[in-house]
Amino acid sequence: MQLPAPRGPLSQQVAHVLADRAMDAPVVTALPLQDDDLLVNEDVQLALWMLFELHYRGFDDVDPDLEWDPLLIHSRTMLEACLEQTLRRLTADDVRRAASSAGDLPEQLNHLIDELDGGSLASHLQRHATEEQFADFLRQRSVYQLKESDPQSFVLPRLDGPAKAALAELQYDEYGAGRPERLHATMFARAMEAIGLDSAYGAHVDEASAITLAVNNVMSMFALRRRLRGAALGHLAAFEATSSAPCRRIVSGIERLGLPEVTAAYFDEHVEADAVHEQLAIRNICGTLVEAEPELADDVLFGAASCLRLDGLAGAALVDMWSRPAPRHLVGVQA
Repeated sequence: MQLPAPRGPLSQQVAHVLADRAMDAPVVTALPLQDDDLLVNEDVQLALWMLFELHYRGFDDVDPDLEWDPLLIHSRTMLEACLEQTLRRLTADDVRRAASSAGDLPEQLNHLIDELDGGSLASHLQRHATEEQFADFLRQRSVYQLKESDPQSFVLPRLDGPAKAALAELQYDEYGAGRPERLHATMFARAMEAIGLDSAYGAHVDEASAITLAVNNVMSMFALRRRLRGAALGHLAAFEATSSAPCRRIVSGIERLGLPEVTAAYFDEHVEADAVHEQLAIRNICGTLVEAEPELADDVLFGAASCLRLDGLAGAALVDMWSRPAPRHLVGVQA
């Protein structure tokens, strides 16, 4: 994967360091941003995404040893601290309400998910989306789906006992249950190819919105910090619990548009798989984790609320973009 095009001075400096290894001081020394700006700041989210990507597959012609460069780690840590602070402010009321609701941790998670699950994006894809809008959706989702479940695999060595066994079981399914052609990332790539999209890893990062990048950055931050392992698993539980029904609606939208069956196959796979994974993640992973480590309960709820809030923002941003009228000078112009 090539380095993405910078979107401001911070991502420009990160790209320069990665390309030329010319650095004698941290890339980030201060971040003069209000918290409310962070999730939609293109420059900041891209810079952080590039720093996280060093821990996945990296970039062409970038020295792999930069993954653990102390100055880049320092810069990433500063950006992560701002992101975590923003998320904790965004979700504080959600976590407080869930934690004070009746029942055990799985019941509190279900309460939180029921309260925050919007579903407007899946409904739009089911009833109203055009083929181009569906392609937009796949391009945005590809930033994560082409490495689906990889962030969560970083959490496995941070666990023990029943929670570890349950997460390994879920990941085995995500990785195709021993069949490479059933890897969920591979199935998503085939879904893209079937409608003429480039399925190469990272091919559409330059088109990804700031909030799409933020969704990915949050998963990486939670997964790469042992302190936040509870948040990583709460995020996973919310992600799985809000997948099955939306995927069913998306399949309906694909059929309405007459798109290839192979495109529907990816989402159809998740209708059944994620219905099972929902309870596995909520009860067998998060429930047993909190039984063993009760002090992680609020972090599990924090991770779940972060997933639901950011996915809601990302979905709403796409629907809002599609709902805006085309600029007057473009009306009637064919792409």
